[in-house]
Amino acid sequence: MDSVDLNVLRSVLAWCQAGQRVRLYTVVQTWGSAPRPPGAMLAVRDDGMLIGSVSGGCIEDDLLERLRDGRSAAGGAAVQLVTYGVSREEAARFGLPCGGTLRLTEEDVGDASWVAELLARCENHRLVARELELASGRVTLHDALPGDSLQFDGERLRAVYGPRWRLLLIGAGQLSRYVSEMARMLDFEVLICDPREEFAFGWEDSHARFVPGMPDDAVLAIAPDERTAIIALTHDPRLDDMALLTALGSRAFYVGALGSRVNSQKRRERLAYLGLAAADIARLHGPIGLPIGSHTPPEIALSLLAEIVALKNGTAVSRPVRQQQACGQPA
Repeated sequence: MDSVDLNVLRSVLAWCQAGQRVRLYTVVQTWGSAPRPPGAMLAVRDDGMLIGSVSGGCIEDDLLERLRDGRSAAGGAAVQLVTYGVSREEAARFGLPCGGTLRLTEEDVGDASWVAELLARCENHRLVARELELASGRVTLHDALPGDSLQFDGERLRAVYGPRWRLLLIGAGQLSRYVSEMARMLDFEVLICDPREEFAFGWEDSHARFVPGMPDDAVLAIAPDERTAIIALTHDPRLDDMALLTALGSRAFYVGALGSRVNSQKRRERLAYLGLAAADIARLHGPIGLPIGSHTPPEIALSLLAEIVALKNGTAVSRPVRQQQACGQPA
């Protein structure tokens, strides 16, 4: 799920702990074109305050009207199903694309203990499946596996919640600052390792967290999983190669290193000389980033994160044959 939806659950927990009544809406089915995918969430407080999104805004307005006119309390079931866009006229009314249909679960969050437990598991970087029984409103939590997805059969909803995507940067130089800021806007958790003390200046007000130790120790310390990307940006083989030797044998979905095509090939030769298996070396992204003709540090950061987001979202990334570019630029 999107970490945007985890923010919805954080607000649900805070509101419930403050004594507010909260209704939670989850997109469970879509037909045709729909503004938000299954799993998207919206929470509405009893005073009309809301967080999250299940559409472009019109459906949110109607959900508030349901709260005001009592429709959300009708029906008797612990969890109700709400459907929008069945007819062409209704689709147009609620701003859905022509033919789009959206179905939501509507549930009262009385006991928020499951919310606290789910968030705690995600903070520990675990995938969690939440099962909601519509007839009783009972919620149970289970461990989930990578690749698990939302399931709904009309009686039971099984939604998968994941921890934030993480980005470990080896090196705290100028490029890392741009990567860190852009990654934060994309809601990545940014981690940085740089044993060179002189590079730590100016990071005090950033949202990144420094991981102490040498780069290979930092990779081991964060226990990379399928939601982790690791990028070596120091341009110093004594630091970058240490991190790559460990990272390429991990479960990280992306491992990359700054450098031109020539330097990237030399790096692969060094890693082979150091005993890294060919299959692990083949996982290395280098040069990093999509080929957008980048020259400046902000442009290189943009191309790098575009590649990472594409792979995160399951989009195949192809690289056309290009002339050799300056060190650090995509090629």
